[in-house]
Amino acid sequence: MKTIESLGDLKGKRVLVRSDFNVPLDADKNITDDGRIQAALPTLRTLLDAGAKVVVVAHLGRPKGEVNPDYSLAPVATRLAEVAGVSVTLAEDTVGESAKAAVAAMGEGEIVLLENVRFNAAETSKDDAEREAFAAELAALADVFVSDGFGVVHRKQASVYDVAKILPSAAGLLVLKEIESLGRAITDPERPYTVVLGGSKVSDKLGVIANLLSKADRLIVGGGMAYTFLVAQGHEVGTSLLEADQVETVKGYIATAKDNGVELLLPVDTVVAPYFGADAPATVVASSAIPADQMGLDIGPQTRTIFADAIADSKTVVWNGPVGVFEFEAFAEGTKAVAKAISESDAFSVIGGGDSAAAVRTLGFDESTFSHISTGGGASLELLEGKVLPGIAVLEG
Repeated sequence: MKTIESLGDLKGKRVLVRSDFNVPLDADKNITDDGRIQAALPTLRTLLDAGAKVVVVAHLGRPKGEVNPDYSLAPVATRLAEVAGVSVTLAEDTVGESAKAAVAAMGEGEIVLLENVRFNAAETSKDDAEREAFAAELAALADVFVSDGFGVVHRKQASVYDVAKILPSAAGLLVLKEIESLGRAITDPERPYTVVLGGSKVSDKLGVIANLLSKADRLIVGGGMAYTFLVAQGHEVGTSLLEADQVETVKGYIATAKDNGVELLLPVDTVVAPYFGADAPATVVASSAIPADQMGLDIGPQTRTIFADAIADSKTVVWNGPVGVFEFEAFAEGTKAVAKAISESDAFSVIGGGDSAAAVRTLGFDESTFSHISTGGGASLELLEGKVLPGIAVLEG
């Protein structure tokens, strides 16, 4: 894969950088987790130190191709200036007069952040010609392109894919680190190799499960998706989250795991409540005896121990998805136990972005105790599925 070094001397050159600044905001537009901004700094500093004029293109939320002030990158510009220690100019548009003027006025070692690229419908258009035309407008603002938004490399979008075909292009340091870390866990894992899957839906991870049943030594399943597995085993799950249309598929996975010698660990006890809420009264029951009027919201204490022991016995651990509703204190212990076990393990560990990364930070864990925390939930899942990512493929060769 082409690296920044392959672009040659960048002094005075305009470098378009695709970053992923899709950070969570509270009601007052304050950033609640700046992990993705922090992750972008190594690439940005490398370019700034080289004397480049750095033009950053990024998205926030899903404004659906229309200008929406609720999704402005203004909070990101403020935070980026604070953590990067340089002035950051926010253009009022992406490729319009404001963007052109801001880039034209740039000096070496400065940053211009273009306004939310998803304010432009062409960015995510399924029409190749429409996307390519928009990519050409982006490319006109720069001399070279650096792809560093790992969270979007699984998308065939103008600022990710098409612009890389127009300008001399390279992968940024974050993308290289993500590919190297996830690649190590996927293609050549030290064994025992354990994958922990959580989150709400089995359907979100069907491809991952199918691929890992031929690769992993142990598959741990928690979170909302575990209840579909429990039903596939013949248990009742009360009012717990259930994808009834996936039960037969999951039965097939259970059989395949057995045939392949993959150890499948499911919750043996569950923390249930009569409704979904932070104040819901919690009770621990056996996973085989969930009452009809209760829903599972976390793994129980016995399961925490079983999962933690399995993680401690591993040399490679990949974790994608919380195993309970960690946002509610009463139902955070399971996710906390998984995070603690991984952080204390000697295994090479990859936290697969999205809610898992948020959980690690929200629950107060030292990020340095994990080998790698991915910035891309969807992208890391597709890599785990064995898919080719458009935004990576276009940088190769």
